[in-house]
Amino acid sequence: MPESLESEPDVAAVLFGESLKTAQQFTANLAIHGEEYGLIGPLELPRLWSRHIVNSVLVAPLLRPGRVGDIGSGAGLPGLVLAIARPDVEFFLIEPMERRVKWLDEQASELGLTNVTVLRGRAEDVGFTGGLDQLTARAVSAFSKLIPMCAPLVRPDGELVLMKGAGAAAEVEAASKQIKRFKLADVEVRELGVGLVEDITRVITATVR
Repeated sequence: MPESLESEPDVAAVLFGESLKTAQQFTANLAIHGEEYGLIGPLELPRLWSRHIVNSVLVAPLLRPGRVGDIGSGAGLPGLVLAIARPDVEFFLIEPMERRVKWLDEQASELGLTNVTVLRGRAEDVGFTGGLDQLTARAVSAFSKLIPMCAPLVRPDGELVLMKGAGAAAEVEAASKQIKRFKLADVEVRELGVGLVEDITRVITATVR
């Protein structure tokens, strides 16, 4: 295990519950192989738990049992992390790059995640038109660009749950035309983990009408 890997925070046990051991294994695998696969840089190891694993799992309570897509899954953040925390949800990890698809497939198999299907391709090409209950993405693109990419994949009254940074509110404001065009309702910036973690997670949630 790399010496620079951040120690597991106590809050991980609270957030993952019975799935903690699987989360620990995934984090270890990512620490060892992440740079090799081009998934994370060496500077991420000292904050791998707090900035990436905990940051992702905070979204888990927002998900409902059903079919959830994750656009641009990359290292499995948040897709694999959420699949670990929510075995009652069926996840479709959508990723265009071959080496990252290989990583996602390997991890889903090694970790015994029977609720994960990995699909290679762009969001526009995977054939999920109107078929997902919810869809998430992390560090993929601006909200205005994500809307036309993601909204068509979600069923009527389905939901976008998009992870964002500190500029989330400004992204919502800049996306007003796309919000109207794709008939999004209840668009809201939510802060997750307040009072629980130092680095909170921000998401934009929106209902697709």
